[in-house]
Amino acid sequence: MSLALSLDFQYTTSIEKVWSALTDSGKIAKWVVDIHSGQAMDNDFKPVVGHRFQFRAQPTEWWDGIINGEVLIVDAPNQVSYTWASGGEKHTVTWTLQDLGDGKVNLHLEQTGFSNAQGVEGAKYGWGKWCGELEKMLEQ
Repeated sequence: MSLALSLDFQYTTSIEKVWSALTDSGKIAKWVVDIHSGQAMDNDFKPVVGHRFQFRAQPTEWWDGIINGEVLIVDAPNQVSYTWASGGEKHTVTWTLQDLGDGKVNLHLEQTGFSNAQGVEGAKYGWGKWCGELEKMLEQ
């Protein structure tokens, strides 16, 4: 059985700024931080279908610190999707952006492929924290 996580975040900004934050490697490093150390996760993400990339964090006794991915969909500035593989699990992460007007943007996250509810809860916590960091970055 495969479980999924679905979350929505609203930001007061332009859809272009959110798109850039989701697809620019340098900007991603500012909001996708290692939950344990608080350090930026190095990455070589590029919004190009087929591009293979990694997020790299400080390894721990439970985790090698590497998330492998491959870009699946790039539809600027509306949707980007990629695989997210770590710790023996491989998920699909899809971000869908919607311009709500009046300078507001809805960012919808769908992450599929979880093997257990604990993984879903962990991802919910992690993305919630990261999207809070994203909001701070967008306000700058």
